Amino acid sequence: MPSTDLLHGDKGYDSAAVRRKIEDAGAAPNIPPRANKRWTNCFSPYLYRSRNVIERMFGRLKDFRRIATRYDRSATNFMAAVCIATTVAYWL
Repeated sequence: MPSTDLLHGDKGYDSAAVRRKIEDAGAAPNIPPRANKRWTNCFSPYLYRSRNVIERMFGRLKDFRRIATRYDRSATNFMAAVCIATTVAYWL
């Protein structure tokens, strides 16, 4: 099972229950606080910037209709399509 030390999330995941679940799994949550929070948790904007890279990658993959609608039934064929789309998206 893959493990991580730091988990990034957007403001929609800023709740005590979600933070507790992440910490119980052994990771540190890096979630920006919502505007209506009285007490803000620890948050690093510098580390949060790496989340944007992942969001842009998913945005590029969604440009491929086969990936966005998931035409493939088996997981191996879908993974192969994702690998081909990634190669094309980042090669061009």
